[in-house]
Amino acid sequence: MGIAQNDHRGVTVRVSMAATGIDDERLDRQTRMLRAELAAMDGVESAALARDSAGTTPGTKVADPVTIGAIVLALSASGGVFTTLIETVRDWLGRHPGTHRVTVTIDGESIELEAASGDQQRALVDAYIRRHGGVVAG
Repeated sequence: MGIAQNDHRGVTVRVSMAATGIDDERLDRQTRMLRAELAAMDGVESAALARDSAGTTPGTKVADPVTIGAIVLALSASGGVFTTLIETVRDWLGRHPGTHRVTVTIDGESIELEAASGDQQRALVDAYIRRHGGVVAG
C-alpha cells in the first residue's frame, strides 16, 4: 500500500510501526496510541488501523503480522499537514524511546524514523518533505 491521490483533495498515507523485543499485543497498543495522536492532528480526515480498514473485526486478536502496527491516514490537501504528520511521529518516537521504528509511505516511497540522532533525523525528514510536500499541498 502506498500513497494515492484522492481527486487532488488529499492523500492517503501509510504509517507502519515496528519494534523488537515486544509482543504483538503490546505493539498493537502502541500503534493505537500513535493512531490517536495522529487522528487528533488538524488536516487528518481519517486515521484507521490497517487491520480494521482491511475488514478485521475491531477488538479481535491481531492475526495478520503485516497489519500489526500499520495505520492508514487520509490527509487533507491543506498546506503543512504532511510536515505536521512527520513532526508528530518524530515527537512520538522521542517520547517512546527504545526499539520503535516508524515508516511513513507516500507515493510509493518510504522514510524510516528511528533512533537516529536529532540532526540525522532532521536532515532525512527535511529532504523527504521537500520531495513530497507538494503532493499534500494540493
